Amino acid sequence: MRDNTINLSDKFSKIWIDQIPDNPYLLLTPGPLSTTKTVKAAMLKDWCTWDNDYNLIVQEIRHKLVNYATNKSDQYTSVLMQGSGTFTVEAMIGSAVPRSGKLLCITNGAYGDRIVQIADILGIDSIVQNSTELGQVDLQLIDKNLQNNLDITHVIVVHCETTTGMLNPINEIGKIVKNHQKVFMVDAMSSFGGIAMDVDILQIDYLVSSANKCIQGVPGFGFVIAKTEELEKCKGNARSLSLDLYDQWQMMEKSNGKWRYTSPTHVVRAFYQAMLELEEEGGPTAREKRYRTNQKMLVKGMRDLGFETVLPENCHSPFITGFVSPTDESYSFNSFYQTIKKEGFVIYPGKVTNLESFRIGNIGDVHPQDIERLLGVIKNAITWQ
Repeated sequence: MRDNTINLSDKFSKIWIDQIPDNPYLLLTPGPLSTTKTVKAAMLKDWCTWDNDYNLIVQEIRHKLVNYATNKSDQYTSVLMQGSGTFTVEAMIGSAVPRSGKLLCITNGAYGDRIVQIADILGIDSIVQNSTELGQVDLQLIDKNLQNNLDITHVIVVHCETTTGMLNPINEIGKIVKNHQKVFMVDAMSSFGGIAMDVDILQIDYLVSSANKCIQGVPGFGFVIAKTEELEKCKGNARSLSLDLYDQWQMMEKSNGKWRYTSPTHVVRAFYQAMLELEEEGGPTAREKRYRTNQKMLVKGMRDLGFETVLPENCHSPFITGFVSPTDESYSFNSFYQTIKKEGFVIYPGKVTNLESFRIGNIGDVHPQDIERLLGVIKNAITWQ
């Protein structure tokens, strides 16, 4: 594609980049996350949603997403959808599952629970297999549920459940799902782009993620990568006008990247820049290596300081880690949080229902030297030892 967009090497872009102030802190969260100045600078130009230059960017993004996802790019397509990641999850579920369908929801955290809530509100018949927030997915139970409920048509699971940082075994789940010839959907919101995967090998029919996660863009839209032959079956399924994934796909296919309704133009351009930077880094495989280095350094350093992880080592994702809160009476998460924030880092409170904890993410424009500095800040912030 011919790029008629901002040339980030020209003098105007250099001026813009130089004028962008440094963030007062790094976002150590599962998204939104800290972005580069060049991604921010890409938003300093206005775009027309009807203009061919803009729509070519959309088409190039769609093409790149499929190529990141699989070597069988001729069998898959992608659709962009306005809104947060949850909007896109709802669009996928509400469009992919027909009114006669039935959904098996495999859950072990807050974001799996949100999928259950979406299905309930949309009136989709569903079965919930809940492993609890600290539990690993029971693969034998998936097989049993599919054997005992032949009317199940679709199965969905969250890849990285950021409630705890759990990385669910989508490879093994996919094999079971396809052994029963069901449609397999994966919420890869916090993992896609930050871990090497091939949706064809994993037998994934629908994968959903968001602009402001591992590809390191900014919030404003999500996307679905789908097997084309499955998406073609979705006509008329949607329970919503604006969240009709099939109609959005048809518009983008037939109108050269045009969205049905107003698109987040600045966010789209920033995402395209983020994709170029992902490729410059070496693609998802190289980014996964950096994220894993960050996460392993973080866990070792926190354990050296006396902190325990919420999950065992074999369950950890390379994206975010839950830590058990200290039991000392002098500990307060809010005080701990504010102390760390003053030194340039923002972390997340815990989300586990029956365990006091907090979470530290290591994705975004975060590097090993940042983790090293964070550990020094936390060491100085510890007042209860």
